[in-house]
Amino acid sequence: MSAPQLLGAHAHDLGGGFVVRRLLPAAQRQAVGPFLFFDHFGPVTVTPADNHDVRPHPHIGLATLTYLFDGVILHRDNLGYTQRIEPGAINWMTAGSGIVHSERKPEAERNSTYVNHGLQLWLALPESAQEVPASFVHTPASAIPELQDGCAQVRVLVGQALGAQSPVATLSPTLYLDIRLPAHGQWTLPMLADEQAVYVVQGDLQLDGQPLAPNTLAVLSESTVLSAGPEGARLMVVGGQPLGRRFIWWNFVSTSRERIEQASRAWAAMDPSQGMGQVPGEAEHIPLPERKPSRTESGAA
Repeated sequence: MSAPQLLGAHAHDLGGGFVVRRLLPAAQRQAVGPFLFFDHFGPVTVTPADNHDVRPHPHIGLATLTYLFDGVILHRDNLGYTQRIEPGAINWMTAGSGIVHSERKPEAERNSTYVNHGLQLWLALPESAQEVPASFVHTPASAIPELQDGCAQVRVLVGQALGAQSPVATLSPTLYLDIRLPAHGQWTLPMLADEQAVYVVQGDLQLDGQPLAPNTLAVLSESTVLSAGPEGARLMVVGGQPLGRRFIWWNFVSTSRERIEQASRAWAAMDPSQGMGQVPGEAEHIPLPERKPSRTESGAA
C-alpha cells in the first residue's frame, strides 16, 4: 500500500486582506493532473466595510474554475460576460490567447453581511490549445449530476465518475468531485483519473486509517478507504491527465517563457491588439508587477 503524497497549504494574500490557503503549486510538485493552482478561501464573514474586490487583471494559457460553498462573487470580463457566481455552480473561464476579468462584491450585496467560502483553481491547457480564443461558461448548480454510491453523496462537477458525466466541457481529461460522507461513514475512493488528490473542506477524514491533517492535499496513487469522523466530512477530489510542466508568472501560464514576456509587455502597454482587452464599464486595473518573470512566481486568480 503506497502512502499518499501530502502537500500542506501556505497563506497567500491576493490583496485587500483577502487571504487564501494555497495548496498548488507546491515545492514537491507543480500540478495534479491539469490542476496548477488550488486556492481555498473562507469561510470568511464579509461586511459592508470589507473590500475584497479583485480589479481587472489578465490571464493567458490557462483555465480558471470557481466553485462556492457559500456566498457570492460577481464575475465580469472583456468578452462582455457578467455572472453572479453562487454556491454549487461551475464557472469555467478559458483564458487561452488572453482574457481580462474582475471579481467583485455584487452591488446587491454591498450593504449586506454574508459568508464567502469556496475554491478557486487554475488548470493548464494542452500545449496545442494554449492559444484558443478566450471563453466563459457558467453551468448552474441544477445541471450538475449528483449520485449516491454506498454512503457517499457525490456531485460530479467536472469529468466522468461512477457512471455520471458532467456537462462541463474541458480540453483534456479532468476530474473534479464534491463528496459528502455521513458521520462515521466509510467509502472506498477508486482511482478515477491518471492523477488524483483529495482535500477535506469540512470535518475529519482518515485515509486508509491514517488521519488527514487539515489544509492538506493528499495525492493518491491507488484506491483509498475514506473514513469520516463523528460530524461527517465534505471533501473534494481533483485530478486528470497530466499535461507537463508550465512556466508560471503572475497571472500567466505557458510552455514558453517568451510568450509570458510578450503578454507582460502587452498588459503593461494595455494593448488590445494582444488580447489584453478592457472590462466594459471598469476603468481600474491591476498594474503589471515590477518583478521579472520566473518559473514559479504566481498571482491573483
